[in-house]
Amino acid sequence: MRCTRLVGPFALVGVSVLQAQDLSAPAIAPRLDTAQARVIVATLQPRTPAIAKNGHATNRVLIYLDDGVMTRKEGEQSARIEFRRGDVRWRPASGAYTAENISDHPIRILEIDLKGPPAGKAPETPLDPAKVDPQHYKVAFENDYVRVLRIHYDAHEKGQTHEHILNRVVVYLNDQPNAKADDVRMAGAAKHAEENASGQPADRIAVELK
Repeated sequence: MRCTRLVGPFALVGVSVLQAQDLSAPAIAPRLDTAQARVIVATLQPRTPAIAKNGHATNRVLIYLDDGVMTRKEGEQSARIEFRRGDVRWRPASGAYTAENISDHPIRILEIDLKGPPAGKAPETPLDPAKVDPQHYKVAFENDYVRVLRIHYDAHEKGQTHEHILNRVVVYLNDQPNAKADDVRMAGAAKHAEENASGQPADRIAVELK
């Protein structure tokens, strides 16, 4: 199993946006940096094109932290992307592109930048949370690189005992007993039963790294 030890300092690589001194360029906030992935939050201001002249050499998982609309143009292809807070999208490596927030407010996108290929066939467990506790753990999508779990507990709910095999990036979508909304944490192998001890629902997203 790969190590989840955090490493530093954080490296700011990825989108080359206009010019470094341009105050309209997206703000980049590093959140985590491990052997498997680098996690940042990019904040895009309204009506401000962000130009990635060199493209992006690695695959990414994008988690939208705000409602919004943006456009993305790569070569002759242009797409309009509407999203809600908590939506998740797979973004494969690409060439040069231009992204623009066409909403009337800033939008934040959490980017999980994968540093390398999968380690091989993902291990399996009979206590897979999506199988033994589908009420609380649902697979949003899965490919050769990641599996994304959407996790929801109602107030005072307790789940079934389950096991996590892979390292995972966990994003908290609302305030919870041990975390605040938008907190990002790295978690490793564990066998446990979880309980939401609070009086409000708990929602989070777990991105398992293969």
